[in-house]
Amino acid sequence: MIYFVYIIQSVNYDKLYIGQTQDLNKRISDHNNGRSKYTKPFKPWKLFAYKEFSSRSEAMAAERKLKNMKSRKVVFEYVHKNSFIMI
Repeated sequence: MIYFVYIIQSVNYDKLYIGQTQDLNKRISDHNNGRSKYTKPFKPWKLFAYKEFSSRSEAMAAERKLKNMKSRKVVFEYVHKNSFIMI
């Protein structure tokens, strides 16, 4: 199965959200329809970057690594160096 790690960006606020899922389109739709407690106040969201992984454990490790980064600059550098697809 394929898993995705994704970064979405709020259209109206200075917010990023990092997550992982099997169905990228459905998950972004969930964020934009208010089905996520954290992202609901900051909708709408647009996809910023994503990367495919062949296992959930790989995706979860990458998600954890990104979420532990404390600055956008470091997140963006990681995304560029690790072959994320930028939108």
